[in-house]
Amino acid sequence: MHLTQVLRRPLITEKNTTLQAAGKYAFEIAADANKHQVKEAVEKSFKVKVAAVNVMTVPGKRKRIGRRQTSTQSWKKALVTLKPGDKIELFEGV
Repeated sequence: MHLTQVLRRPLITEKNTTLQAAGKYAFEIAADANKHQVKEAVEKSFKVKVAAVNVMTVPGKRKRIGRRQTSTQSWKKALVTLKPGDKIELFEGV
């Protein structure tokens, strides 16, 4: 998998903006990506040093449309911790 396909989008939520003070950033990643690929993609894309990567699968939610019940797709999320002093400028001012 190419490094540009690993990171899908940054996750900008209220909880994630409070985690930025601790140097932690959240991304939606490809379903078949692993920790090593995420670390390499973040370091090359944003020119920072990564201290740790936590990866989790977010299960899909049950939705109801009329009488039918369906579920949204599951997706994968990565919480990236940067080394002290590093920042990702994309998230600044959000």
